[in-house]
Amino acid sequence: MTTLISVPLAMLLLLGGLAGLSAALSRRIERVEPPEGGFLDLDRQRLHMLDMGAGRPVVLIHGLSGQMGNFTYGLVSRLRDDFRVVAFDRPGSGYSTRAPGAPAGIRAQAAFLARAIRAMKLGDAVIVGHSLGGAIALALALDHPDCAAALALISPATHPSPAIPPVFRGLALLASPLTRRFFAWTLATPLGLFARSWGTRQVFAPEPAPPDFATRGGGLLPLRPSNIEASAAELAAALLPEDIESMTQRYGSLRIPVGILFGRSDRVLDWRAQGEAMKRDLPSLDLEIVEGGHMLPVTQPEVCAAFIRRMAAKVPVRESVLSAGSRGGLAHPSRPAR
Repeated sequence: MTTLISVPLAMLLLLGGLAGLSAALSRRIERVEPPEGGFLDLDRQRLHMLDMGAGRPVVLIHGLSGQMGNFTYGLVSRLRDDFRVVAFDRPGSGYSTRAPGAPAGIRAQAAFLARAIRAMKLGDAVIVGHSLGGAIALALALDHPDCAAALALISPATHPSPAIPPVFRGLALLASPLTRRFFAWTLATPLGLFARSWGTRQVFAPEPAPPDFATRGGGLLPLRPSNIEASAAELAAALLPEDIESMTQRYGSLRIPVGILFGRSDRVLDWRAQGEAMKRDLPSLDLEIVEGGHMLPVTQPEVCAAFIRRMAAKVPVRESVLSAGSRGGLAHPSRPAR
């Protein structure tokens, strides 16, 4: 009887210890990588964002398990002198929260970001979406055309992928809300830190990851329990056909400038299945293929900045845009963007 009682007690103690360790590791990560911007409260959710510069708005939307550090590492500093640059942590990512029960799907996130864009008066914006953020940018343009004057998509998800990239297969195992919550708040953070070097190599390959990406590029933040739970929910929602698969049938209706920049050796998303396929759906697409991998905003910020400038140049400039300045009262950075 004593043994039967001690086993459940030992399990509870172990799980409690793992939960405590995960919470402690999360706090340590937050000390190393604090918020870069300010916050906007909207629909019971807190949106972390950076608002810098003046001119036509350029809105940056990151990918799965990412956050705004993927852009502030080297891209924001190359755009802020000529544009009003706004970078978001999507709901549940980075320092943004997702309300309990709020949907994590592509179109639902686009709808929420559309509300933020309207609240910040970012009309006529060039929407930049990286990876899964590319799909969200496309949903934004399709469902909320008043929020997008052009799309500059970098290594984007545009079509259903036949296979989940190896680096995200662990998240795919957390299909049910209960499973993902249990795993995220016990084992996921310690395991994620243990496997971080492998995961970073997978995402950047064949290009090397910068040695300071973990801190300067926000590479540690996605390993916190809340972010892991949110990323798993996003991946589960992205695999449902009602979002991206249904969107592909509407790409031909886009009447704004749309461009895609892809790395030829991208090992997360294939440029043929995502870039060339989009070209068939939208013949006017500006498709540029460069040598490189998936994390072009970090590894090739100059190339990405030139691409964004080219797409912005395709949009007629209105006088209201020329006179628009930064409205950074909502989001003053706590430290300079790189």
